[in-house]
Amino acid sequence: MHFFEAVLLGFVQGLTEFLPVSSSAHLRIVGAFLPEAGDPGAAFTAITQIGTETAVVVFFWRDIVRIIGHWFRSLTGRIPRNDPDARMGWLIIVGTIPIVVLGLLFQDAIETTLRSLWIVAGTLIVFGVVLGIADMIGAQRRKLDDLTVGHGILYGLAQSLALIPGVSRSGGTITAGLLMGYTRAAAARYAFLLAIPAVFGSGLYELAKVIRTPAHEAFSMGETLVATVVAFGVGLAVIAFFMKWISKHSFLPFVVYRVALGTVLIVLLSTGAITA
Repeated sequence: MHFFEAVLLGFVQGLTEFLPVSSSAHLRIVGAFLPEAGDPGAAFTAITQIGTETAVVVFFWRDIVRIIGHWFRSLTGRIPRNDPDARMGWLIIVGTIPIVVLGLLFQDAIETTLRSLWIVAGTLIVFGVVLGIADMIGAQRRKLDDLTVGHGILYGLAQSLALIPGVSRSGGTITAGLLMGYTRAAAARYAFLLAIPAVFGSGLYELAKVIRTPAHEAFSMGETLVATVVAFGVGLAVIAFFMKWISKHSFLPFVVYRVALGTVLIVLLSTGAITA
């Protein structure tokens, strides 16, 4: 039973990681309805995110190779330091700092208190509404070439909010981008690139912890790795869909879904159908 639940949760992770609906919230909610899983835990969530983030690396492979190459060459003076791809490398580094600092400072709360389904319900609704507002009022004129260090830090702070299940890593960063006037496509692309160092760092850190103390986790290492592979396959398909979707459509369907899911969750918690 554990194996099939792990596969299901891996599918959920891949399906929801890139959509602005919070994969960590969905893993927490779906886990509450499974007989064996319960709360899959922050470690399971972080490790399976390695699978979906690997999908980002595959999807944006050419961009990533170019950015890394130009960044290193700019250090040696072989190309100008203001080269757009070299600048992007620095902006990804700058934008990653907030989530690293806040993740370490609030690690205990992230793994315990903030996983309450009451908090998940509230963040789903509140940040869903904020995303909708940002999508309506954002100028959507700026491209990635317009990114500044200040904007990179603001993106990074928005990404840090995803430490709270229900906010959504992509949703938070895309919302910030829209509010700063970036197009949907530009905001999403930077959000996905920005997530790479943070997700791999968090996932590998949690993987090392699980290897040291495997008895404390809901799933075995084998089950978690299977879920990670499933998340990769599903995530690769979803990211391709999402990048096409946002070029022609608004985020309204995701806003409605988040508010509806959060409301249903509050009702279930209030009636005692599930526990927080």
